[in-house]
Amino acid sequence: MNEAAGAVARVGIFPGTFDPVTRGHLDLVGRALVVCDRLIVAVADRHHKRTLFNIDERTRFIREALTPEWRPRVQVEAFTGLLVEFARAKNVRVLVRGLRVVSDFESEMQMALMNKRLGPEIETLYLMPAEEWVYLNSTLVKEVARCGGDTRRFVPAHVALALEERFAEPPPSGSAT
Repeated sequence: MNEAAGAVARVGIFPGTFDPVTRGHLDLVGRALVVCDRLIVAVADRHHKRTLFNIDERTRFIREALTPEWRPRVQVEAFTGLLVEFARAKNVRVLVRGLRVVSDFESEMQMALMNKRLGPEIETLYLMPAEEWVYLNSTLVKEVARCGGDTRRFVPAHVALALEERFAEPPPSGSAT
């Protein structure tokens, strides 16, 4: 659909913690832009996960990773609270989620069903990443970085540098080594 022609734009929300953003996440942004005219990458501020990077760092990492072609069509925004409420506030009816492996399906289905109960007007669209990124997740990337491994093939260069810097920092005083 084309906004210029008077049609309603198809807008999707791609939510996550993105701690940190990976090449798999970016692959899904590109895939989502095939079916969406615009995409909001919604970075969860408060989540059940404890994050390595704060919300400002995570949103900045994503913005810096967007290709020039994507930038006019992608916004990166932090959100708190329920995703369905964020979607309503943005007048968006499509959530874009990634499914990597079969083990993702159970938790993704539970989230989609809960979101459907909370926001019956909102649909969830699942996309699969390219085969080369199926195994990749932020937790694995952080573990590679924590152990001193090179993460540049898994994350954009600026994110790999931030990971190196973060894990080079001495632990806070009073923490066990």
